[in-house]
Amino acid sequence: MRLLLSLTLLLSFSLSSLADDAPRPGFRSSLFNGKDLAGWHVTGCKAAVEDGNLVIQEGDGFVRTDHRYTDFVLELDWKARRAEKYDSGIYFRSELPTDGKPWPKQYQINLLQGGEGNCIGVKEATSKGLIKPGDWNHFKLTVIGDKAEMEINGKPAWKVDSGIEGKDGYIGIQVEVAGGGQFEFKNIFVTELGHEEVFNGKDLAGWEGAGEDAAKCWKVEEGQIVCTGQKGPWLRSQKEYGDFNLRLDYKLRPGGNSGVYVRVPADGNHHGDGAGVEIQVLDDKAERYKDLKPYQFTGSVYAIAPAKEHVSREAGQWNSLEIDVQGTRYHIIHNGITIIDASDADFPEIKGRRANGFLGLQNHSEEVWYKNLRLGPPMP
Repeated sequence: MRLLLSLTLLLSFSLSSLADDAPRPGFRSSLFNGKDLAGWHVTGCKAAVEDGNLVIQEGDGFVRTDHRYTDFVLELDWKARRAEKYDSGIYFRSELPTDGKPWPKQYQINLLQGGEGNCIGVKEATSKGLIKPGDWNHFKLTVIGDKAEMEINGKPAWKVDSGIEGKDGYIGIQVEVAGGGQFEFKNIFVTELGHEEVFNGKDLAGWEGAGEDAAKCWKVEEGQIVCTGQKGPWLRSQKEYGDFNLRLDYKLRPGGNSGVYVRVPADGNHHGDGAGVEIQVLDDKAERYKDLKPYQFTGSVYAIAPAKEHVSREAGQWNSLEIDVQGTRYHIIHNGITIIDASDADFPEIKGRRANGFLGLQNHSEEVWYKNLRLGPPMP
């Protein structure tokens, strides 16, 4: 099953190209909810939400996504608040800033007046005359492998067939207010090419209650999988998986508790040799959990590898969780921070755990919400 999943994802990806007119596989989601900066990290500057728009307010810094992206389509609208001499940028395939600098090295789609939409350092990636000065402008950037192309306000702007380095990186916004003024952004969407939904947002197709009717404690509401807190089964995928990259968002009540089962057998066993594992989901800040063992906090490989940092947001807020599994290596990213990078070299017990199995969502008899569940190949 693991080989079949990998081949399917690889084939569907390899058949797509920048020149194809046919729809490309992928998972499309919003990077900005219009209410707050959940899903973004702000360093060295100030950003806020005003009238439903993401507004760069002051400072020199970087506003970047929780997740790193390999191949993707990025769509967004932007507008400069200055009438002239404005400057900012949109980063892709970028690392974090280094050596005390406010911005990464590459790649930057320029928002400098006169160079809007051009990719700095890539001479073929230039265009003129497609921007609407003083108004909202729409960018659509597609990046696949070492190729990239840009559309500006619905018109082709440029295309490069090679030369884009790096296999993955963050999407981000350059903040350079003193030298370039304030900017506004809205309608920010990313399509993760190679990732596919494992929850359709409408019903529990592809999932089932483990040994009982899922409807006893699970339902779909407003595009979310909801555990009602009633007694009942854990929710099990109908397929088994081996190596993968799973991304999702979750939300808890104060003191809430749940978990994501990975590579478990049909009975959900996640303890001891021959079992799968549980990736903990918890309200880390709750007083009731102050005396937990280190391996019981959110993102931990339960009873094996403890989370290095506790970065849960306040109860009632959405959190992002990324589980990247390759062989005996578990890489867990929680709200954009790597909190687990564990293998059997450091945690020998992992070697005895299953290499493939079902995914699952734990019912801990408490309310919990999940959304944006998507699955792709392991990260590079």
